[in-house]
Amino acid sequence: MRFSLPPSPRVPPHLVALAEMSGFLLDMALAGLLLFALVDRLAPPQDLPWKPFSLNQPLGLATAAKLSRIAADPVACRVALNEGGVKFADQPVREKDFCSTRDTVRFASRLAPAAPVMTCPMALSYVLWERQVLTPAAREILGARVVRIDHFGTYACRTIYGRPGERPSQHARANALDVASLRLSDGRRLSVLRDFRDAGPEGRFLRAARDGACKVFGAVLGPDYNAAHADHLHLDHSPYHLCR
Repeated sequence: MRFSLPPSPRVPPHLVALAEMSGFLLDMALAGLLLFALVDRLAPPQDLPWKPFSLNQPLGLATAAKLSRIAADPVACRVALNEGGVKFADQPVREKDFCSTRDTVRFASRLAPAAPVMTCPMALSYVLWERQVLTPAAREILGARVVRIDHFGTYACRTIYGRPGERPSQHARANALDVASLRLSDGRRLSVLRDFRDAGPEGRFLRAARDGACKVFGAVLGPDYNAAHADHLHLDHSPYHLCR
């Protein structure tokens, strides 16, 4: 007598396809996790949006996004200043018409006149610019250090260009800084008015300072913008982006 095994059940084609797709998706998920772990380990923290922000990191792919996120939170902004070693003092709020000193600080820096009042986000961007743009650019282009930054002020209760009927200037909220010149460790003084368009290293440095500022501030205006900015770089933390 011959015996035979019962036929194996036939798996429906749609279940086979579903199993294959599940296996493919699982492989993709594992590959994605491995790639994420590799990037998280090897990529510079300034290029990764999930890594903490630091004033001591060079500018990277994610710097602007992290800076914008921190600037929107007064507490996080002050934590970032503290962690960056910046000693600051909160300033009292004064409001008049459309002008305000809300969320402002003073801190020690190379600025002259010293310790102007500015918003915390503006202070955060300024320190980042000084450390990660001015310092390396001065070393690489000029072989010197920036020891003083002369400015025309931060807070001024006025409209744009001081014209009646214009919208309030960012200076009306201490959210802007006008840089006129920089003093170097070797005694040189670089003036925006005199040196910005110079073909030599002084001009290249000032233009590099402007270009680097565009990566950390909202609006950056200089001699290439109009005659009103021929003698200074206007840096502000406005929500729109303009680099000229």
